[in-house]
Amino acid sequence: MALSEMTRLAGSADTGPDGPSARIVGVGTAVPPDAYTQAEVLDELRVEDPRIRSLFLNSAIERRFLRLPPRGPDGLRRPESQGQLLRKHVRGGLATGRDAIEACLEAAEARASDIRHLCVVSSTGFLTPGFSALQIKELGLRRDCSRLDVVGMGCNAGLNALGAVSAWARAHPGDLALMLCVETCSAAYAFDGTMRTSVVNSLFGDGAAAVALIADHPGQGQPTGSDGGRRGPSVLGFSSWIIPDAVDAMRYDWDEDQGRFSFYLDPEVPYVVGANAEHALRSLLTSAGLRRSDIGHWIVHSGGKKVIDSVRLNLGLSAHEVRHTTGVLRDYGNLSSGSFLFSYQRLLNEGVVAAGDHGVLMTMGPGSTIELALVRW
Repeated sequence: MALSEMTRLAGSADTGPDGPSARIVGVGTAVPPDAYTQAEVLDELRVEDPRIRSLFLNSAIERRFLRLPPRGPDGLRRPESQGQLLRKHVRGGLATGRDAIEACLEAAEARASDIRHLCVVSSTGFLTPGFSALQIKELGLRRDCSRLDVVGMGCNAGLNALGAVSAWARAHPGDLALMLCVETCSAAYAFDGTMRTSVVNSLFGDGAAAVALIADHPGQGQPTGSDGGRRGPSVLGFSSWIIPDAVDAMRYDWDEDQGRFSFYLDPEVPYVVGANAEHALRSLLTSAGLRRSDIGHWIVHSGGKKVIDSVRLNLGLSAHEVRHTTGVLRDYGNLSSGSFLFSYQRLLNEGVVAAGDHGVLMTMGPGSTIELALVRW
């Protein structure tokens, strides 16, 4: 399979040729109020097809937080038009996005007025002005807050945006930058009884995650101490691998029969991603002068059971090394662009990270693309 490689590194030390690296100083997550087990979703949507029920019940997902369609007079969930889905995307995104930002600011011991740059990532709907402008108004952020919207890049987009946000932070030492991944995946559902849409409906959940970054002024240096998890890791570099032959393997496009946008996942996606994961990782580690044994923590996107298993097999990772990835899939489903931050938060909450530890963050999505980031506490 033909590959094209794009590698970008910010340096292999906390202070690189462009000055101090950006540090992650806070993370926050949020979900809608209502959670459903897989069996409850099937019952709510009156799904009787045994093939579809098996798909849901054997997904390694126990529950998801969703905004299901409203009930009609007969008590049944009624189909939503594309306009209703878009409004759900906006309302849901603003609510969970606000909660994630507030949780992130609390973790970073910062205020909303401290945010100087806001980047918002989403792939579950399209709107202008984007979420960045709407969240600035919603939270009353500074009017001179610079902003960026990353739209339509899918599950890998969190690391695409993290690269842009960390670059902004390095260019503005001392100023707080924040990235928000907000996905109302239930606003991208289509219910037509086919296996194509059922795969999507069985996998994705709603949620938002925010991460705050800052670069120290040159010469200031990073805070010292033994609590590496508390002060947050430096973002050392990024690596991207594009698989152009699989450009149609994951897509969100217009479905004429449904009269709405619909997401498609090729059944071969897990194997394509797994087969290329080793090449992507080698690019990242070689550029940083590291070996795989130097990596103490792995945060892999919760793309689905088969995706996780394929990545594990090809990278030689243990079940313990991807415990947070599988745990997030079990408890939330695939949260698209923000999934890896839910896993990252669980790692921090464990309290096992030590100063000097290296970690690899990995996402994958439409393109088809594998994105990686290297961090050090």
